Amino acid sequence: MKDTTCEPQKCFASNNANTGTILHNQENKMEKTSKLKNRRAFLAGAAAAPVSIAVSTSAAKAQEAFSWRFQTLWGSGSINMRIFEAFCDRVGVMSGGRLTIEPLPGGTVVGAMELYDAVQNGILDGQNGGGGYVAQKDIAFIMLGDLAGAYERPDQMQAWYEYGGGKELARELYASHGTYHVGLVWHGMESIPSRVPIRGTADLKGVKMRAPTGSVSEILARFGGAPVSIPGSEVYTSLEQGVLDATDWGTLSMNADLGFAKVAKYSIYPGFHSMPATDIVVNQSRWDSLPEDLQAILTVATRDFSRDMYQQLMIEDQKIAQDADNLGIELVDWPAEERLKFRQTASEVWSELAAESEMAIKMVDSQTLFLKQLGLL
Repeated sequence: MKDTTCEPQKCFASNNANTGTILHNQENKMEKTSKLKNRRAFLAGAAAAPVSIAVSTSAAKAQEAFSWRFQTLWGSGSINMRIFEAFCDRVGVMSGGRLTIEPLPGGTVVGAMELYDAVQNGILDGQNGGGGYVAQKDIAFIMLGDLAGAYERPDQMQAWYEYGGGKELARELYASHGTYHVGLVWHGMESIPSRVPIRGTADLKGVKMRAPTGSVSEILARFGGAPVSIPGSEVYTSLEQGVLDATDWGTLSMNADLGFAKVAKYSIYPGFHSMPATDIVVNQSRWDSLPEDLQAILTVATRDFSRDMYQQLMIEDQKIAQDADNLGIELVDWPAEERLKFRQTASEVWSELAAESEMAIKMVDSQTLFLKQLGLL
């Protein structure tokens, strides 16, 4: 029988050898596991690096502060200027101070006719201007800001702008001239103060009325009126002396502030022939530099600005309307059928004036369709 018992030294050596083999294998496994963990950690770190950089860049941009200057058309101290100043303040509050706008009254840096170019060229960051001052660039600017005789109320035109395709057309137009159109701002329906009663389209015949060159003058002429182009500084005296019978100027309260009630005893109210909108427009590169949240804040604040301007001036108009008897003014409200006659003739003028501009044609066609949806045409 074979003795399987080994000598103590030989058994120890054998056990050591086996143990060494086992330990060696364990060390190899641990080394492989460690390398695998290191490799995974490296790959995870490499993958995370771009995200970390992107997050850091995004966070840095989110903390960047912007200090801008906007010039308006309105004069210092006017109600319009106070509403504009409130808009600028609101942007600062809503953005937590990351976007501040210095409100500059009309004429501070440039004149009204140079305002858009100053924004386009980066001299100003933005404006509260109007399309009527850049009509020489494209008549489409006029068709966007004041389609004469079109709407009954500003909220109808705002609905077209926000939901009827107007916003997209406006941004296409302004982008082609190096700026970003943030939004339109309405200041109400203009009234026509007159020395003679104008109760419908037939009464426009022979009326000498101060009117800006363009659609209003052309529409007046279609009804036999006599449009006159004179500076605003001469309007009061011309009415007083009978050189003018009427004037296309501002809202009922604006006209009252200028004292027109003393020389023109009639006033078409509520107005409908003109509903001009100003705007908030920003230099394109400045707009592009803003983080998305600040772009959204400025857009929403502009909508709020538009509401403030229209509603506050509407309240001022109503105050004058309620005091009309004491002021010696007879308010003339045109019936719906007379407004429709005016609008139908106006629509012919829009199309004729827009014919030379592809963008103006788009503006007119879009609004004409929307007016038909509203039952106004």
